[in-house]
Amino acid sequence: EELGLDYELRRYPRDPKTMLAPPELRQVHPLGKAPVLQDGDLILAESGAILDYLADRYDVHRQLSPSPVPADGKERIDYRYWLHYAEGSAMPPMLLTLVISRIRSAPMPFFARPIARSIADKAERGFVGPQRRLHLDWMERRLAESPWFAGERFTAADIQMSFPIQAAAARGGGLDDKPALRGFLKRIGERPAYQRAEAHGGALQALRGD
Repeated sequence: EELGLDYELRRYPRDPKTMLAPPELRQVHPLGKAPVLQDGDLILAESGAILDYLADRYDVHRQLSPSPVPADGKERIDYRYWLHYAEGSAMPPMLLTLVISRIRSAPMPFFARPIARSIADKAERGFVGPQRRLHLDWMERRLAESPWFAGERFTAADIQMSFPIQAAAARGGGLDDKPALRGFLKRIGERPAYQRAEAHGGALQALRGD
């Protein structure tokens, strides 16, 4: 939508119990995970790789990515870092938050519930919660310095970073004490391309489990 490209969106709804994609998605890519981009004969998985490809292949005016030259330019370095940080470091604590939440609410014999909840609570207090706060503080500090993750202008890194931040907003205590992150999501949601994407594909429900 940001690049004004024509595309067809195919949805593969997750199983509401397992939260896994349907078997049909493995016919597109062997791992059966979304998102997957098909561009002619090319089949490409992983959201960061997809954004990188779309920017290199179709973003002729560099709307969504800094010039690759010089390779050590600050905007280029920041862009590359946040593009990969999103799934490499930021998303795992958000995913673990979802897993712990599902453990707490999973159906099980009544005598096992206190044990499962105790394990989940210890994992949340001892590792997941501190890691989530560490990363949210790191992102908050970045956006207190500049409006977008790579600097003064919106890039594909912001698209990528919107997913873990939306996941954090939906779970793990939200973003009540993170005004910069809340402002970031507000700016993302106000972009006409984002609104067109929601109109086309439905509202994003990042890691909500519903």
